[in-house]
Amino acid sequence: MSKFQKMINSAQNAMIHVMNLNKDDSVLVVIDKSTKRIGEAFYNAATEYGSSAQLYMLPEKDRPLSEIPAKMNELAKGKTIVINAFKGFGEETPFRLKWIKKILATKSIRLGHGPGITETMMTKGPMNIDYNKMEETANSLMKNFENAKIAHVSAPGGTNITLNIENRGFSMDAKITKDPYIANLPCGEVWCGPIESKGDGIIVVDGSIGDIGKVKKPLRITVKKGKITNLESDNQKLVEDVKKLINLDEEAKIIGELGIGLNPGAKLSGILLEDEKALNTAHIAFGNNTDMDGGQNESTTHRDFLFYKPTIKITYKDESTKVLIKNGKFCF
Repeated sequence: MSKFQKMINSAQNAMIHVMNLNKDDSVLVVIDKSTKRIGEAFYNAATEYGSSAQLYMLPEKDRPLSEIPAKMNELAKGKTIVINAFKGFGEETPFRLKWIKKILATKSIRLGHGPGITETMMTKGPMNIDYNKMEETANSLMKNFENAKIAHVSAPGGTNITLNIENRGFSMDAKITKDPYIANLPCGEVWCGPIESKGDGIIVVDGSIGDIGKVKKPLRITVKKGKITNLESDNQKLVEDVKKLINLDEEAKIIGELGIGLNPGAKLSGILLEDEKALNTAHIAFGNNTDMDGGQNESTTHRDFLFYKPTIKITYKDESTKVLIKNGKFCF
């Protein structure tokens, strides 16, 4: 079997199992020059299944984009599935958030969001897993988060932070469950938007950072009342780079997400799209979370900070407690 046929098969499996693809769907695949073959694989996967499909290539001369190109404004009309399969520029986060918001405002659309997706992801690892089994794990984990009030998150690297998650529902992307909805491709994560003003503690990032990649030296983030107050690392350039990212606007340094990786095929590649799905990892993000249940953070950016082998202890509304994850392993 050729590599391209493997990509088509992988795309079709993901669209069927994650996106609920059916023959009545109208699919839009948004690509760029570097992801043309990936986009064509999604296009072929949809048309071979019997759905209608359209390819749209982002204008290369305007990259990185900050606004939605005028020609894109009408593209989502009449579509039921949109696949974002383009390069993941860090500077394009504001454009991506605006595009996502526009798509999800169309109530009938399911969005597969894959900025940074690669051919390797398509043919190996995170896009070639047992989706049904991963969905079962995601549902079990979310059930264990029901009626949770406090999440205490720690890790061997030094992470030790308490988050308030009361009445903040968890979501997963192993299966789209309603319209409109967003799932990453590759998928494999459970997440929520913690209460933005109540997180306190330390995050030690020893994995990777969104749009920066794997860290060579850990980054220590101090959080008080949900806001980053200090950054430390033996890598001073890393500190300066992160400072720029969290100062794009005032809410960029406010907590936005607690996420847990579920995908057994995901590896730490330095691309957060895959990294945050890896087993034995968790991540805390700062910035926009308005697409999450109860999320109030309207930042123009969203940045993930990932660490290894999390332990997550939950305190429920009735004051009972339970360890859901210990050193990266599920306890349910």
